Amino acid sequence: MTGRTLANLLAALVALTSAASIQAQTRNEARSDGKDFATELLDEAREAATTNPDAARVPNFDPQATRDLQDLSRDPDQIEARGRSAATTSTPMRTIRDSMANRARFEPNEIEEVIARSLAINETPLDYTSGMAISGSQGSCVPLPPGSGAAGTYTATCNTGTRIDQSVGQCAVPLVVRVSQQPQYHYLCSPLGSFNLSGEPDCEEFSGALCRVTGHRDGPCLQWGWSGGRKWCTEPGDPLTELTCDEQVAGQTPYRIANATTVTTTPDESQCTGFADNSDCTLDAEICTDTDPQTRVVDGVSVTKPCWEWQRSYTCIAREAATDCSDIESQGSCRFVREECLTDEDPCETWERIYECPLPGTDSSTQYVCDGDVYCIDGSCETIQRTANDEFKDAVTALHAMDEARGQFDPETLTLFRGTRNTCSSKVFGVLNCCKGKGFPLIPGISLLVALGCDREEVLLHQRDAQGLCAYVGTYCSDKFLGVCLTKKKVYCCFESKLSRILQEQGRKQLPKPWDKPKEEQCEGFTLDEFARLDLSRMDFSEVYAEFTDAARLPDELETSILIQQKIDDYYARGGQ
Repeated sequence: MTGRTLANLLAALVALTSAASIQAQTRNEARSDGKDFATELLDEAREAATTNPDAARVPNFDPQATRDLQDLSRDPDQIEARGRSAATTSTPMRTIRDSMANRARFEPNEIEEVIARSLAINETPLDYTSGMAISGSQGSCVPLPPGSGAAGTYTATCNTGTRIDQSVGQCAVPLVVRVSQQPQYHYLCSPLGSFNLSGEPDCEEFSGALCRVTGHRDGPCLQWGWSGGRKWCTEPGDPLTELTCDEQVAGQTPYRIANATTVTTTPDESQCTGFADNSDCTLDAEICTDTDPQTRVVDGVSVTKPCWEWQRSYTCIAREAATDCSDIESQGSCRFVREECLTDEDPCETWERIYECPLPGTDSSTQYVCDGDVYCIDGSCETIQRTANDEFKDAVTALHAMDEARGQFDPETLTLFRGTRNTCSSKVFGVLNCCKGKGFPLIPGISLLVALGCDREEVLLHQRDAQGLCAYVGTYCSDKFLGVCLTKKKVYCCFESKLSRILQEQGRKQLPKPWDKPKEEQCEGFTLDEFARLDLSRMDFSEVYAEFTDAARLPDELETSILIQQKIDDYYARGGQ
């Protein structure tokens, strides 16, 4: 019920009450009065039902918000665009992006690989212990599931997204010369109008004709005088104007008609139309290719021009979807890690996919679980448990780490294990790649890569990375065109030893102290406080175990146990005698 209806109802009630107080109505009069009042209410209800609703009468109604929603319903693509725009100025969003870019990365697969062996043995323990018994001489051994470790892996990258193909085109623009003969009509006229005494027409009579002023001359002499036997004009006439017209002027008589030779020169650009009309082509250069001879005879007329033909060079581009990840993905042994955008464009045009791959030709040594070796003397048997023990290798590695810490301490910055920033470049979707390192054989000589376009620093980085001395930091786009990355740079931190690299890679995850952005990373070392906080027992040094234990050759355990058993058998043999 509207406010107006309620007001009318109250007014009617007041009127009825007042009327009843003044004089009582008859039954028929009251019925008629009520019918009229109901009819009025019905008309108002019908009017309200047919009237367009007025949203402004709704409490807390915001017309602008409604219009925005209507705009978004007509163009849903604006939702994403407005969201991206709001994200660029949102402080919380910027904080989230920065934290994601700088945080330490921990892959779930790394944790799973650590416990994979124990899970496999726990599920089927009898597969590894079945048939083992105390039988004398030596026990039987069963190989354990393969373990995990950083030894034998390298980072491989590839690209996906949009590729821009650039092509160069050339075309010739010759100069076309045309010679034509055209009659020229010459007239004289007086600029003084009809009041002149020369007898020539008024110059105003030539207005609108294709004429041009080509000179001036004195008018005819009105009076001559003699002096010293010489005739001279004492009263010169009014000056006249010379006109040259391309067409004969009606009603006028030319004093002279002559043919004029007209030479027109026009560059013939028909060969370049395909490049000029293509919005994806850009003119790079225009050079003259025909300057000799400079004077040519065309239809009997000598024409001199500084250049008779030009050559134009254009660069054209074409966009297409591309990827060079098929080789890595076809190996089947590489594990996908993450995908990063190479540019700051939104949406991103070029992505780099990062994989972790096993080094070719490397195979982790197989480990075994064996039942006990049994030794019996005088009927008393004892089982010697042969359990794996890596404490020696860990101890040796830790000692080397402390020794290198002493040797790589920088007294100026008070830091340990400082690295050197190294970069290499490669074409995105290109053939030339100066960033090959681990996972690829070392090139015998550096002259080949240098000849292909790689500098010596990049070749040295290739060698150092292949030796396991460099840690991969990241990649950034060094050259882009129309939002598409053309050339990228990989950033590495290289160290004096493989152990230093492992300490940096795994120590940064513990602190955490992630690598800085590839453009800004300077390979800073650990402070003394940071190094003191590292837990070396949690680090995987399997990559360098062999380097530190080869010098300390231990007796073969199985061989030694057989020798001991043989000596025991010899003891029994002597006792029997």
